[in-house]
Amino acid sequence: MIFDTHVHTRFSTDSLMGLEQAMERAQQLGIGLIITDHMDLEYPKPDSFSFDVDAFFRAYEPHRSERLRLGVEMGMRSELADHNRAMAASYPFDYIIGSIHVVDGVEVVGRFFQGRSKREAYDRYFDTMQACVKAYDFIDSLGHIDYIARYALVEDPEIHYNEFRERIDPILAVLAERQQAIEINARRLDSPAVAEALFPIYQRFAELGGRHITVGSDAHTPRDIGRNLKAAMALAERCGLQPVWHKERTAQPVAL
Repeated sequence: MIFDTHVHTRFSTDSLMGLEQAMERAQQLGIGLIITDHMDLEYPKPDSFSFDVDAFFRAYEPHRSERLRLGVEMGMRSELADHNRAMAASYPFDYIIGSIHVVDGVEVVGRFFQGRSKREAYDRYFDTMQACVKAYDFIDSLGHIDYIARYALVEDPEIHYNEFRERIDPILAVLAERQQAIEINARRLDSPAVAEALFPIYQRFAELGGRHITVGSDAHTPRDIGRNLKAAMALAERCGLQPVWHKERTAQPVAL
């Protein structure tokens, strides 16, 4: 069974989706779900992207099953690594995504790009990601490496591997050495051009010894659950990577 391993519900600041809605949509599609509500400690916007983890488990634990697992998308910042590590150890998450949403205390959206060239903005983003990946040896998968391309205020927002390989390779090498996964985030895969731009990154991950990828829609609404997962799976196959989902922090191969 294919699992959508990146789904946000009402515990995420930017989602109103109820668990029942998510489960109903997944059942219609015949896929499994991992709920990964968004925890980004000390987010630049006060009272945003932080939730009551105890309340999360009280509400969702009765529904955990072989088709529904409980995880978290953890915003990675080097100065908060110890806090996040403690949280990861304190709760029975099935799966932890580590993502970069904030660089130098600023969201990776509009203001982050002001006064910076693409090279300057992307280099700083990848430098931050490299430092965080080194510090976050407890995550299961690196989320949406192309997050910056969603919001970049440049003519060509895509990450072209050859342009940034010196920044990207050390990130992939650490993940491969630890046998951590990397996510193929399907949110932007409506466009074949996006998949082609991302292909060399995932291909390089495999060349460096990486084995596992996770696929996720990054859904915040029922209609987006499962979106573009077939395209993500096709990209994984092209790169020779094994799609996995996680149960009790252990990778499970996707059974097709």
